[in-house]
Amino acid sequence: MFAVVKIAGQQFKVEKDQTLYVPHVEGNAGDKIELSDVILADSDGNLTVGDAIKVKVQAEILDHVKGETVIAYKQKRRKGFRKKKGHRTQYTKIKISDIA
Repeated sequence: MFAVVKIAGQQFKVEKDQTLYVPHVEGNAGDKIELSDVILADSDGNLTVGDAIKVKVQAEILDHVKGETVIAYKQKRRKGFRKKKGHRTQYTKIKISDIA
């Protein structure tokens, strides 16, 4: 059984006992969360799409981590203008505990 859920504007295909990194979700490590925005669900080959979905996805927050450094570099030619900035995106590591 799998489901496609929407988390912070991104879609993820999830299965039971799967760990994945998603955009930052509020909560502390060890907290249980419910992902209620389910787009598609599959149960033994029966696909359910749209408003008829009655599936709830339970997940557990494992950790909050930072991604790789992304460098934003700007330059204007012949002007001597250079600007270099970077940032690290916040992610949350979650484990899917149940799809019911």
